[in-house]
Amino acid sequence: MIALLALAVAAVIGAEWPKLTARFGTEARSRRERARRKAALKVVSTELTTESEEFERSVKRDLAELPTIEESDRRKR
Repeated sequence: MIALLALAVAAVIGAEWPKLTARFGTEARSRRERARRKAALKVVSTELTTESEEFERSVKRDLAELPTIEESDRRKR
């Protein structure tokens, strides 16, 4: 009787092994640690929009200062 009970327990453990390792194994531990680290993260607002706006203005300013070829100059060449 005890041997049959032990075999039944072993069969159940063998069948449920993937679920057990997913819940209690090393992958589960690293997943829990990662979730803890992610929960501790905070969003820090920076002045990226200001920097990007300034960059856009400087590009527009540089493009406006570039020399252009007039239509009459193209005909001469």
